[in-house]
Amino acid sequence: MSDIDPVTGLPKELVSFEDIAKEDQKITVRIIKKKFGKKYTLIEGINRHEIDLKDLSKKLKNKFACGGTTKEGYVELQGNHLKEIKDELTMLGFAPDTIQVKN
Repeated sequence: MSDIDPVTGLPKELVSFEDIAKEDQKITVRIIKKKFGKKYTLIEGINRHEIDLKDLSKKLKNKFACGGTTKEGYVELQGNHLKEIKDELTMLGFAPDTIQVKN
């Protein structure tokens, strides 16, 4: 028998607080330059207490076939991915109107 969530009273398989939290994020995506002029895509504004940043980072790195890391509440991807990042974040469940891409 499945466990019941004490907050909602629904089975735990049906309740995903991470999906609900994704709709409330204010995400900013921008490019930064580091050593030797290398470009990195920086995704900021995601609450690390509500969303698993390591899992998000892993999915994005697989999608864009690049390296990257998770640091102090932001995701950093190697390379310039500004053109595709908004569509990919939307496919992962984030609201498109809360994603701001800066050039």
